[in-house]
Amino acid sequence: MKLKVNAKLDPQFQPLALVCREMRQATREDGQDLVIAIERNKGYVTSYKTRIFRDGTGHDEENFRFVERMVKSLLWVAGGFKVIIAGSDTVGNKIKEAYTHGGLRDFDVKFMERVYETDFQVVVCDMEEVPADKSAAAPIGRHLDGCRIGFDAGGSDRKVSAVIDGESVYSEEVVWFPKTNSDPEYHYQGILDAMKTAASKMPRVDAIGVSSAGVYIDNRIMVASLFLKVSDEDFDKKVKNMYLDVAKELGENIPIEVANDGDVTALAGAMDLNANAVLGIAMGTSEAGGYVDPQGNITGWLNELAFVPVDFCQDAMVDEWSGDYGCGVKYFSQDAVIKLAPAAGIQLDEALSPAEKLKVVQGLMKEGHEGAAAIYDTIGAYFGYAIAFYSEFYEIDHVLIMGRVTSGEGGVILLERAQEVLDKEFPELAARVQLHIPDENSRRVGQSVAAASLPEMRK
Repeated sequence: MKLKVNAKLDPQFQPLALVCREMRQATREDGQDLVIAIERNKGYVTSYKTRIFRDGTGHDEENFRFVERMVKSLLWVAGGFKVIIAGSDTVGNKIKEAYTHGGLRDFDVKFMERVYETDFQVVVCDMEEVPADKSAAAPIGRHLDGCRIGFDAGGSDRKVSAVIDGESVYSEEVVWFPKTNSDPEYHYQGILDAMKTAASKMPRVDAIGVSSAGVYIDNRIMVASLFLKVSDEDFDKKVKNMYLDVAKELGENIPIEVANDGDVTALAGAMDLNANAVLGIAMGTSEAGGYVDPQGNITGWLNELAFVPVDFCQDAMVDEWSGDYGCGVKYFSQDAVIKLAPAAGIQLDEALSPAEKLKVVQGLMKEGHEGAAAIYDTIGAYFGYAIAFYSEFYEIDHVLIMGRVTSGEGGVILLERAQEVLDKEFPELAARVQLHIPDENSRRVGQSVAAASLPEMRK
């Protein structure tokens, strides 16, 4: 596989965007159609159509590897508990074997069962049996009236803003360690303290909006890496309703809206740009994605891009949590910076936390260290190819990046290299898609301000 823009510190990088293109080209004359559909709660369905080599022509393993990556991608983009494969019984049955308890994708199966509280299944069927797409897209956010609290729960720091009629009157950022604490009281008090501080800066609290990594249904926490060390028993008893419980402490009947931090990134971008068809990417402790569709709606998809593969190389770094290779978390987060540091000639003290290691690299970047610049150059190449891959699933006019990894000159290098990838490798996308990076202040506190606009005030 030849790249027109190389990932400087990662010569083995195999972008899935190019894999998709090569598969389409190789199967144009003598391939067969295949459809992947994912069903989630309330019968919502999202599908993806592609082509593979014909069954029985010696490409069965190649077909499976490709389709498995696409199933994995669609599953974490849209979310769901049922995978439907039509067009190849051979591939479908291998997917069924992989996506089962104890199978190759055991993690994905159990995660989705926890989110949707139902058994996971893979169905192999004929083309005419594939259900039609059914959308849950709905408008959310952009409410700026009244006195609002916006809270952004990150893995390394928490941000809160007091917002009055759309203007931030107070913002603060506090370092915390939610991923290493097993006592949910630590998380509860941290969230409550932040919100009480913001409340003290306003005459009253009319609404609360929360941006947080994880999966949320009806403002309840279904899965979130912030509570990684909390036991399942404590999670069910003390974590699931945590944001609702905190809101009650600030006053009865205060409306609260909790959204995935990636969706809030996209919302912040859409508000700032006064545009739609926005894909937002937050590069921080992990990679968070969010999307505002061409009609200005939130889709209801998971948008958990941290688990979406972007690298087809089987020797790519494995994510410790999911046990899978080539996934976004190792390419667009502080983990990516740490992963690339040795190749850049930078030795990081293992006693430092991931956030502290990132700060070391950012400090070297300010000093003009060539290795540090090469790290951001490499992540930029990753990102350009990833944007092309994400466009397989999203209709994109604007891409906005936020998060601590994008702070400073490194973020500028990252975006320049991503743009070069689009210009040279995907000119049809380059003609349409605009890349954006907000100013430093917006980048660091913009999500908590956008979060404040999530809930609609009760009349």
